[in-house]
Amino acid sequence: MSTVPEETSLRRAPVQRRSAERLARILDACAELLDEVGYDGLSTRAVAQRAGVPIGSVYRFFGNKRQMADALARRNLDRYAQRVTERLTRGGDTAGARGTGDAGGWQAALDAVLDEYLAMMRTAPGFSLVDFGNQIPVGSRGAEPNHRVADRLTDLLCGHLGRTPDEALRRAFLVAVETADTLVRLAFRVAPEGDPRIIEEARELLRAYLGQILG
Repeated sequence: MSTVPEETSLRRAPVQRRSAERLARILDACAELLDEVGYDGLSTRAVAQRAGVPIGSVYRFFGNKRQMADALARRNLDRYAQRVTERLTRGGDTAGARGTGDAGGWQAALDAVLDEYLAMMRTAPGFSLVDFGNQIPVGSRGAEPNHRVADRLTDLLCGHLGRTPDEALRRAFLVAVETADTLVRLAFRVAPEGDPRIIEEARELLRAYLGQILG
């Protein structure tokens, strides 16, 4: 698994393995501290101390904590896409278990997308605050649309389903991603592990909406 996000705002991309490992430690420390002190309490110096690297090593890669958090978000997206890909590669057993009758089809793909996102919300350090980066800086009112996530998922799922992505499909996935983001965050505000009733409501809503396009 790559430790370096595919797209980054890095000042300097790591070339040697030791440099890549140092970057990974910095991002790991950033994720841990986000859970402990939040975005406002995050600092490059604290990250350097937690990662066990000189402060200059952090500034070699990042000019400020926003760039660092954004690199973490991009790494989150890479890891998320890999998890979804591996889930889809294993086949549509989840869809069959849910009784959808759509083994290996779009409903199984939707379950993979939602379930892996939920898993990262519950287990990935720092993920609940920055996830894929549209909320950085955390708490800002000017959150960006989830184009980054929607485009990645559109290409991934269209490849899996043998569909050709077009403007209408990309718009539909953007609406679905924004909807899922809002409802999943509501579920985790209601219950620490995500309220299962709200999550299932979200799943059914997404199936109904995407079924008009993919079904």
